[in-house]
Amino acid sequence: MNRYSSKSRMMFYSMALVLTGIAAGCGGGSGGGAAGGGAGVAFATTNNSTSPGAVNLGTAASFVILAKSAVSTTGTTSIVGHVGVSPAAETFLTGFSQARAASNTYSTSSLVTGQLYAADMAVPTPTQMTTAIGDMEIAYTDAAGRPAGVGVTNLNRGAGTLSNDTLAPGTYTWGTNLNIPTDLTLSGSATDVWIFQINGNLTQANGTRVTLAGGALPKNIFWQLTGAATIGTTAHFEGILLSQTAIIFNTGATVNGRLLAQTAVTLDANAVTQPAQ
Repeated sequence: MNRYSSKSRMMFYSMALVLTGIAAGCGGGSGGGAAGGGAGVAFATTNNSTSPGAVNLGTAASFVILAKSAVSTTGTTSIVGHVGVSPAAETFLTGFSQARAASNTYSTSSLVTGQLYAADMAVPTPTQMTTAIGDMEIAYTDAAGRPAGVGVTNLNRGAGTLSNDTLAPGTYTWGTNLNIPTDLTLSGSATDVWIFQINGNLTQANGTRVTLAGGALPKNIFWQLTGAATIGTTAHFEGILLSQTAIIFNTGATVNGRLLAQTAVTLDANAVTQPAQ
């Protein structure tokens, strides 16, 4: 009797050790710092076990378009929200045919449902613009510094491609340029968050769409990129672009989100609509 009890105990302990090892192997899925988005990483990683926290835009959230060097438009553009540029002067807001308000603190344009602000306008606008630009840069650094996704996924197609994918909430990291050659769906709830960390350029093909499902909101989608964002002709984009360089929307492209660039924003007959808060 004692002999069989001893064997039973040994089997129990062995099974416990095996189960413990399996649990330890599965437990790292939500941690950061394994496969990161640094230079030379040619694959995408993802951490979507839980939704990350939203990126705080600070006073940059007062603007649908905010840039440091210039904002320009051609064609019949329609913008819902405020537009700002700093430290550049108002002369670097081009194509808007804007008119200064009597207070000299902002301008208006028939293309913008909102106001246009620049660093050379009357007090208190210069200080407010400096703060907004600073908050934009802080938000960029926050998004870039989030723990990279863990575990190589099937998102590595070529040098970084999302093609007919449906992505759950989480952090997605590329060490290369990212291309969106076909439609892309982001599926989650109204409180879920997506953070895309791109060490390079973002290019969306002509006529394609980024769409939201399940109640997902553009205010909770953050695209942080070290390079430029180029959205193709008649394409539709969703989310907040935090670009370290330029943001370019080609003819007829549309966006629900914000365009926050550390150089210039270039538009061509686009519809730009700020997300509801």
